[in-house]
Formats: sequence, structure tokens, C-alpha cells
Amino acid sequence: MLTNIRLQCQQLTNPQFTTPKELVAWMGALQAQNYPMVKWAIGIRLKSGSLSIVEEALQKGDIIRTHVMRPTWHIVVAEDLRWMLKLCYQRIKAANESWCRQVGIQEKEYLKCNREIEKILEGKHLTREEMGIELARLGNIVDQTRLNHYLFRAESEGIICSGADKNKKPTYALLEERIPPVKDLSKEEALAKLATNYFRSHSPASLQDFTWWSGLLISEAKQAIEAIKPDLHVEKYGSLELYVHESCQNAPSSRAQLHLLPSYDEYLISYKERGTVMDPVHHPKAFNNWGIFYPVILYNGKVVGNWHKKASKNQIKIETTFFEDHPEISEELINHALEKHKAFFLMP
Repeated sequence: MLTNIRLQCQQLTNPQFTTPKELVAWMGALQAQNYPMVKWAIGIRLKSGSLSIVEEALQKGDIIRTHVMRPTWHIVVAEDLRWMLKLCYQRIKAANESWCRQVGIQEKEYLKCNREIEKILEGKHLTREEMGIELARLGNIVDQTRLNHYLFRAESEGIICSGADKNKKPTYALLEERIPPVKDLSKEEALAKLATNYFRSHSPASLQDFTWWSGLLISEAKQAIEAIKPDLHVEKYGSLELYVHESCQNAPSSRAQLHLLPSYDEYLISYKERGTVMDPVHHPKAFNNWGIFYPVILYNGKVVGNWHKKASKNQIKIETTFFEDHPEISEELINHALEKHKAFFLMP
């Protein structure tokens, strides 16, 4: 079944990895628009994950949160960031230029801010608020929108990336101080690597799915797939013909599974076609037309409901709602998923 393969490729069934770095390297990238939620997206895919393990990887810079692909927030391994930025730079820059025309930011302002950001962050990790204060102190016009564009542009230029959290808030740091140099990849090598990362962790998937996830031009996506064609085979699932990476196995699931997936989880957001994993009539309960994705309940590979967390000090309360009645879902199965989530956040 399609869902059995995806559950295994996405490390939701029989996870293979013990460290966040190994997991993120396998996935290629995880969308990270919601910072706390993406930590759970990593943790749920590890053999034994905890918040402290994920945060340690972020603090050390093993994994980096920045804008890349499409473009939106993603978590990637440090070694992959430079070639991914280089591959996606023109599309990221074009998107930023389209937005900045609406705000009225001139190119000379970006160049000035980039130089100042390099000086501000030398030897430091600063929060977004601290960056705004420093840029304003140097005479720049800084409001929330303009600050977003200044920082986004500096990320796309490979000047800054995520630093170590400060008082539980994300920070920015200089990329050259944060990430050791690595061997550069040609465009052909980068396309092949991106396609390998996607299809080994997201199979079965289509060209359209890969193009959506990566933000590549359709011609580039085809070139990327062609580069790894020997590693892919085509399987038919109903009316769909999808690529499956050779590393994927169609082993049937031996037991019922229920997962509390975070908002913006790769299992749902990384595919253009989503009707195979949830009834289209329920799509508005999982995501809206403005690109907002909600936490969902996954049962045997199908999205069947929503969950909501209320957290206080040393206590987590989770409420669940199902789209339809599912009498076969036992209370024990639900409780196991709830306890796994709570343990991730409360484990020392």
C-alpha cells in the first residue's frame, strides 16, 4: 500500500535513526514555519527522541533553520545549506524582489543592511528583536515588515542562518562562523542530491510532488529525476503513477498505528496531491487556502482528525477530535500517542 511505504520512508514506522542530524539528512529538509512544532516533527521520527536532544542539535549547529526552497522556513543539516541556497538562490531572490516592491525597499538599502548585519553579528548570536534594535540604531528604517525582508535577503545571500537559541528564542548568526566549509557541488550534483533526498524519504511521489516540495522549475525537477533514474522505479496506485526509490520497502504494517503529527508536517505538506492520505472533504480541517497547516491525527497512514495542546509548567493537556467516527481506534492506541508526545516534551 502507498501509505505503508510512506510511513516507512518518512520514518514514522520502524524509525532507523537516533540523532536529529541523521534524520534531517535523510529527509533532505523539514518545513519549519512553526518552530516548536518542527522539533516534534524531528522527535517523532527518531528511535527515542526528546526535546533536549533536538534542541542540543540546534544549539550545536548540526541542523540549521533558515529560509530555503519555495521559499519558506526549513530545517536542513549544516553541510547541505550552502549548496541548497546556491541551487535555490534565483527563485528566492525573485520572490523577495516581488515582495519588496510592495514595501518600497531599494536595492541599495539591502546592500547597506547586508554590510551592517555582517558587522552586527560578528562573534554574536542575536534574536530577531535584537537585530531590529541594532539596525535601527544604525539609521535604518525598521518596522516588522522591513525587518523580515532585511533578514530574509541576508539568509538568501548566505550571510546569516540560525544561531543558538537565547532564552528559548531563536537567533541569527553569521553562516561562515556557524558552518565549517564544505566541498561545493555543481548544479547537476545538487539536483541529483536533492532528488535522492526527497524520493528516498517521501516515496511514493510524483514529479509534481517533487516540484512543489523543492520549488524547482519543472525542467529542473525533470533533470533531477533523470539524474537518479536508475534508483527509481514507477509503480501504479489507482490512477496515479508514482516514483518509488529503490531503498523503499513495501512491507505491510504489522499493527495499528496512530500518530499526532505537528502542523506543517512533511507527511502532508510535501505532496501536491493529498487526496490519497485524507478525504478531500476534510482538507479545510487540515490546511487552509492561505497555506496554514494544522496539527493532525494520522491513523494507519490516513489523516483522520485534529489535536490541540494546552501546555503549562510541567503539564501538557492534549485534546483530540476526529473527522468521523472510528470505532476501531482503541482508547489504548490514542493514549499511547498522547503519552509519546508528552514524554518528548517533559523528558529531562
